[in-house]
Amino acid sequence: MGARRWLAAATLVTVGAVTLAGCGTAGAEQVRPGDTARVRPVAAAAPVRVTAPVRVTQASAATAGSGIRAASAAFSSFAAPGRTLKPGSKGAEVKALQVRLKELGYVPGALDGKYGGTTQAAVWAFQKVQGIKPTSTVASRTWRALENPKAPKVLVPGGKPDRAEVNLTQQIMVLYSGGEVKLISHISSGSGIPYTEYAMWNGKRTKFTGSARTPTGDYKTTWRRSGWHRSYLGQLYNPIFFNGGIAFHGALSVPLYPASHGCVRLPMNVAEILPGMLGTGVPVHVRGKFAR
Repeated sequence: MGARRWLAAATLVTVGAVTLAGCGTAGAEQVRPGDTARVRPVAAAAPVRVTAPVRVTQASAATAGSGIRAASAAFSSFAAPGRTLKPGSKGAEVKALQVRLKELGYVPGALDGKYGGTTQAAVWAFQKVQGIKPTSTVASRTWRALENPKAPKVLVPGGKPDRAEVNLTQQIMVLYSGGEVKLISHISSGSGIPYTEYAMWNGKRTKFTGSARTPTGDYKTTWRRSGWHRSYLGQLYNPIFFNGGIAFHGALSVPLYPASHGCVRLPMNVAEILPGMLGTGVPVHVRGKFAR
């Protein structure tokens, strides 16, 4: 991409300052080593693959929008082990949790019987969809929900069969493919807190400001980068842009509250597989508002 497409989010350039929308830049060629003032070196996560389809039909998912549980026939039967689990737990019960989450469309990482960070993020996403306050502990209420789960609320009834929906209220992303839910992920969107950052731009130390918002609306996926992409506001892993400088991307920190400059942060293992599941020109619908 050429210089004329730098910051395709219609950034406003003022004297000594650039006002941004989002956390990315619309042309990797514009960023050279040493251009970013506040970027720490990081290492990419190991690849994680999801192979099992999620059997939630568009019809059953639509019923979830009115609080009706997804038809039990959509999933295999599941008997909860019942043991309380926390990060650091190990064993057959953890593996049963991981297998169940994966079957329902969440991405717990390796099915290895070890309750680590990727499993925790999948648990958070599941709990949020079920209306359970997210916690790292898997106890009786979460186990019961795993036995009789709700499908995620449909934000755009009658939307395209292939689309992504971002629920800012619940802080989740749902990917649909062929009218079926294929992936549900915990996210962290724009904090809404105005920011000021400084970085080198065209050989000059430049002030960047923005509102750190993830705007609601209807968009489409555009360009992407593989691996770590250096932007003026930090490092983005496997970014897929959908609204100017706003992208889905992996991050090492995806907390239980909006914390980004405007992008949609994803757990690293989700960002590893998403490019193979989400094509270019696919609708992205962003709805809701997070209540702190």
